[in-house]
Amino acid sequence: MSQENAGSRVFDLDAYLRRLQLDGARELAAVHRAHVAAIPFENLDPHRGAPVSLELEDLQRKLVHDARGGYCFEHNLLLKAALEALGASVEEMLARVRLGADPGSIRPRTHLVLRVLDENTSWLADVGFGAGTLLEPLPFEVGAEGQCAGWRFRLCEDGDELVVRSAGADGAWLDLYGFVPQPVPHVDIETSNWFVSTHPRSPFRAGLVVCTQDAAGARTRLSDWDGLTLVRQTPAGTASEAVSRERIPQLLADEFGLPGFALDADGRVVPSAAP
Repeated sequence: MSQENAGSRVFDLDAYLRRLQLDGARELAAVHRAHVAAIPFENLDPHRGAPVSLELEDLQRKLVHDARGGYCFEHNLLLKAALEALGASVEEMLARVRLGADPGSIRPRTHLVLRVLDENTSWLADVGFGAGTLLEPLPFEVGAEGQCAGWRFRLCEDGDELVVRSAGADGAWLDLYGFVPQPVPHVDIETSNWFVSTHPRSPFRAGLVVCTQDAAGARTRLSDWDGLTLVRQTPAGTASEAVSRERIPQLLADEFGLPGFALDADGRVVPSAAP
């Protein structure tokens, strides 16, 4: 097993690539796409009251060796370490989620995105947006558009922010999130992560959300943010069904590759063998 440095930390690149089932191709787009397809988006730790660690060894243990998923901070910091191990230069930026926000409201910066310099070209990379993340990076320039597996994305300018937009089945563009294109110190990411994983009003603490997106672009989402619903989505349309809470452990195993969970007496999702 080879280990490569990611900054001053040691990153197990071989284990990460095995988790992605990526054999051979290591270019940015291939790694990004394989990461999205292999590692689910999920908030099972904050949902059960467990704070989320952003230490690299913890990210590798959870998302790689334990075959779990995570949310944006975990996904994109893991991708950052992998891309740095592969020789790219990566900067971290914090974004405000716009999708579903009330008009005129200002949300906190609770989403993490990456600017990647790869072979003298800058790219926007994001493998951790639960409501349909980029399958492949976008060129880091205003007006850039990308399409992969039928999903269309665009990077636009709005004041001092860059905004990622996605086209729906009806062709209308929706704002996903906006960010100031400036790197942030890691302490700011830690602070945002602490809020998201522990604050009582954080939706990731109060509710459940688990998502996957395969390489062909098909998305599956289980969430109780607006009634417990299983949603399947492609660029052509969306189908949803209400499900009972008792089905959650089986759905996690069958639909999202997350076995080993059960419901506690309060209906929270917990590991079956929780200490």
